[in-house]
Amino acid sequence: MNNRRTPQKTFNPRRVLNKLLLSGFVVISFVLYAINKPFSSADATANVGSASQDPQALTQNLVPPTPPAVANSGASPTQAPVPTQLPTNSPTAAPQQAFLPTPVPPTAAPTTVPALSSTGYKDGTYTGPEIDVMYGLVRVQAVIQNGKIKSVQFLEFPQDRRTSARINSIAVPDLVQEAVQTQSANVNIITGATLTSEGFIMSLQSALANSHS
Repeated sequence: MNNRRTPQKTFNPRRVLNKLLLSGFVVISFVLYAINKPFSSADATANVGSASQDPQALTQNLVPPTPPAVANSGASPTQAPVPTQLPTNSPTAAPQQAFLPTPVPPTAAPTTVPALSSTGYKDGTYTGPEIDVMYGLVRVQAVIQNGKIKSVQFLEFPQDRRTSARINSIAVPDLVQEAVQTQSANVNIITGATLTSEGFIMSLQSALANSHS
């Protein structure tokens, strides 16, 4: 007995699908060819029929027209003058204007400006003028830092007399403290040191005015 086994063919769905697609493409191509062929034959027949029905028109199209007869047989036909220069419709190119870059002025270096606060004070040390308050002179100096009054110092105040020295020893610290708290020269007049208070206000106002300039 022959023990050879016949190889079994496996089912391949992809191969079957490719065959079906190829068969469908062939069938569709044949159908489209069969549909277009009658129309092409009809167009060709119509063109041939129209040409055969009007042979005179076909002959006229093939034969060139006869030139007109010349009046004098002996004279040669006059040739039309040929213009020496043919007109052209092309527009004349306008000269292009060269655009030069606008010179840019050099930028000035930024100037360092002292810091300003909401009060408008500039940082620095500002000294007010001497104010004569009858018993002596009053003069103050204000120090502005970060746009605020940091300190106020009495440079001069009446202290030659014992009474003036005693009163001003109390009034001077109070006036300085109030000016720093209010950040201005709008301080209250201290009782018993009216002249010193007025001189302080006037000298400090002038010093703060210089800080705005």
